Amino acid sequence: MKLLRLKLNDTFRSLTKGFEIHFLREWEFEDYDQFNPYCLAGLNGSGKSNVLEALAAIFYHIEAIHLDVKPAEFEPDPETKSKGFDSSVCTPNAFELEYLIPDDQTQKRSALNYYKAQLLAHIRIVKEKGKPPKVFHSPSFPDFSDGEELDSVQIKSYLPTFILGYSSGHNEILSLPFLKMRFIHFDEYCHHLRESTPYNGSPEGRMIYLDEQYSQAILLCHYLFPTEAIKKVFRERIKIERITQFRIIIRRCQRIEVSEQRRKTMSKAEQENSFLTHPELTSLLAKEETDSNSQLGVLEKFIKCSTTHYEDYSAHEDDDSYDLYLDYWINEATQDAFALHFGEGAAGSNESNNHANAASALNLFLAFQTLLTLNTYEIDPITKREVYESASLYVNETISTPASHERIMRFKDGSLKKTGLKEKLYIKSLSDGEYQFIHTIGLCLLFRHKPCLFLLDEPETHLNPDWRASYISTLRDAMEVNDPNHPPVMREVLLTSHSPFVISDCKQDNVLVFEKDEETGKVSYDRPKFNTFGASANKITIKVFGQGETIGDYSFAQLEKLRARLEAGESPDLLIREANKLLGDSVEKVLFVNEAANTENSK
Repeated sequence: MKLLRLKLNDTFRSLTKGFEIHFLREWEFEDYDQFNPYCLAGLNGSGKSNVLEALAAIFYHIEAIHLDVKPAEFEPDPETKSKGFDSSVCTPNAFELEYLIPDDQTQKRSALNYYKAQLLAHIRIVKEKGKPPKVFHSPSFPDFSDGEELDSVQIKSYLPTFILGYSSGHNEILSLPFLKMRFIHFDEYCHHLRESTPYNGSPEGRMIYLDEQYSQAILLCHYLFPTEAIKKVFRERIKIERITQFRIIIRRCQRIEVSEQRRKTMSKAEQENSFLTHPELTSLLAKEETDSNSQLGVLEKFIKCSTTHYEDYSAHEDDDSYDLYLDYWINEATQDAFALHFGEGAAGSNESNNHANAASALNLFLAFQTLLTLNTYEIDPITKREVYESASLYVNETISTPASHERIMRFKDGSLKKTGLKEKLYIKSLSDGEYQFIHTIGLCLLFRHKPCLFLLDEPETHLNPDWRASYISTLRDAMEVNDPNHPPVMREVLLTSHSPFVISDCKQDNVLVFEKDEETGKVSYDRPKFNTFGASANKITIKVFGQGETIGDYSFAQLEKLRARLEAGESPDLLIREANKLLGDSVEKVLFVNEAANTENSK
């Protein structure tokens, strides 16, 4: 998808009513199919992250309205005086959002809009206060006219395939809509388990937030299905040659009660069978092969791919529960097994082309996502309702992360081989910067063939200067569509950053500089008045962040003390020698030395 415009007709965080931001503008439409990330820059508190937060909240609200399976907490509760989910109330509560997305060719419309040989839909979402949002489809492009209002089924076909979020810090407002969707994913799964209805192995909601538990999942998916992009990104940048082994532990111990409706359909003998009335949580994913046409469940696929596996009952001596240990030694046979069970294409094929491997890696990741979603099983209904109804909840204070041994699914003992190291290295021993690199770039690699929206809040914070300088070029490598015959993929990346290196690799039209008026608190943005692409870090630091000095405050203060002594009449030669001994090379020191030398010459 490609964003066109967002207008807020209600105040959201620091963005006041009437705030409007234009992304792809009319004279830029010719480049709609090019990958150019938007960099939202500005000082801390300037409001740039609020744009990402507003988009996440808007898409969550649209998704929540049109879910086929809604959680019980969406219904009003007289006891707690909860109003439940209200489609007419959103945060922000009034807005307009426009974007482009590949059109659904199965829809029979009065007009079809082809642009550069690609069928496009111009989508406009409008929400007024006190009313549910409306979604319109227009065949006109670039103008919006005679829009057709879409129904629920159509709306879901014109949303981004995935909305993906990441934050290097604790951005609770950005993560909150994604956390809500994670609960919805879990509730949807439990609905199918309680009703004994089929589950297709992946959730309905399309919002995914990447936190620390997904790091190993991303890495494993890419190295089990390697592509040329992996060589460019992971092998060249962080020197990871291969994954050598890993372990998955799945607790098969948590039981939930079937619905009353399902119980009524059971025979008396079935109702007396606790295994049927209280199925184990992961049982929906444990479908075994009964005939040649039967598709294995996710758990059975992981078992089939494992080098060895066993069941450990020692932690559950009072019942029949157990922990399932799955160990994987990564070799050609292991990769063939994953290709068989998770590979894109016909079963048994070992497709080696990059596009197929990328699709297979995504299949595997979505299987991991389903299992990791089950780790939310301990959240009680009251807390869950509080989260669903909150617009500004501090998630870390409300939702506790279960201890490792209490999680339904966890990774353990993953090890890898890095260039230049003889011994194996545990995945958990990677640095914060390496983890952040894996998170953000690996996320883009996984979803690069889908029309997705990526919301990345300060994705380069923990990276070293070299990785920061190459972050955008690496992102471009990750976003390459390897198959030249594959149609253009409309992906949109919005990232916030304080790094002049990131800005220097972004087109001037794609850099949005945010400012907040200290007196009124009003947030505004503008494109830079200079060409950012290839501009020096110093110029960007001065022009974008208002930082005139190229050295730190403390060292600058010491230099000012030397200047004060010069003005007081001390020996310029002595002060020059002292400055050279005290300070490293910088523009500020050169200016001071010149000033002192001129003072000496004037004498």
